[in-house]
Amino acid sequence: MSALILHHYPSSPFSEKIRLVLGFKQLPWKSVIIPSIAPKPDVLALTGGYRKTPFLQIGADIYCDSALICQVLEHGHPEPVLYPPHLKGVSRVFAQWADSTLFWASMAYNLQPKGAEMLFASLPPAAAQAFAEDRKAMSAGMVRQRPQDATAAYRSYLRRIAHMVEEHDFLFGTEPCVADFAAYHPLWFTRRVVPLMDSIFDATPAVLEWMDRIEALGQGRIEKFSAADAITVAAGAEPMPLLDDIFQDEHGIALGSQVQIAAESFGTEVTEGELLAATRTRYTLRRTDPRAGTVHVHFPRIGYVLKKAAA
Repeated sequence: MSALILHHYPSSPFSEKIRLVLGFKQLPWKSVIIPSIAPKPDVLALTGGYRKTPFLQIGADIYCDSALICQVLEHGHPEPVLYPPHLKGVSRVFAQWADSTLFWASMAYNLQPKGAEMLFASLPPAAAQAFAEDRKAMSAGMVRQRPQDATAAYRSYLRRIAHMVEEHDFLFGTEPCVADFAAYHPLWFTRRVVPLMDSIFDATPAVLEWMDRIEALGQGRIEKFSAADAITVAAGAEPMPLLDDIFQDEHGIALGSQVQIAAESFGTEVTEGELLAATRTRYTLRRTDPRAGTVHVHFPRIGYVLKKAAA
């Protein structure tokens, strides 16, 4: 298998989730630091439109969304196991809750004025304003929680997590699974990125002890890599053969059609290409870029919208 190339930036919560999964599996990987806001020309050369963070590159295959990235890493490197057979269903459901409900409550709490001021303290005012405008555009149409409501919800979620990790080292037992990494990253942002907001953990010391155990897993073996080199890798590679999975047609769109895929809510920028696969778990598009050549861009089904491209 080609090298794992993670496109990310240091303060991205979902990137932290994947960095820790790479550490859990003790994998070597190449680190490409990307901008936190648009424009992202090197990102778009590979993804075609998708610009959420992170995404994983393996040669000329581009994997979008941290949920799909976890599945890809598990398939290629099955030990240690991320989806234990006896937890395969509940761990995925819990992870989906953590990546959405828990995440958005935490961020509404984290980015109250005190937290936002800390996040942008090292940036000039213009850069802070640009970040705010970028995220406003990415979240257009979303209903945001008020800070008071988010704080109450976040406290409740922390108590529930505390009840789980008071019984054993990790959420569902003696070893971590995908649920742990999904629940960890929103809390990591509170504790490590905006630590002025970390008093919310005072009532749940067991949560901090669990976080320490997750953090101790490390982030694998990291090699710095440039965006230009990553694009060169894609241009010099052929996409991997697709698995012979069953075509699951929910939209009446034939394989080979020109389609568009976008996230359901946050970051709804469109990626357009030829539909190569629509399985029970993912979509795959083929697209060609002047710099990156022909790439396959993969998305999970859950959380993404497929439609025919305009003629």
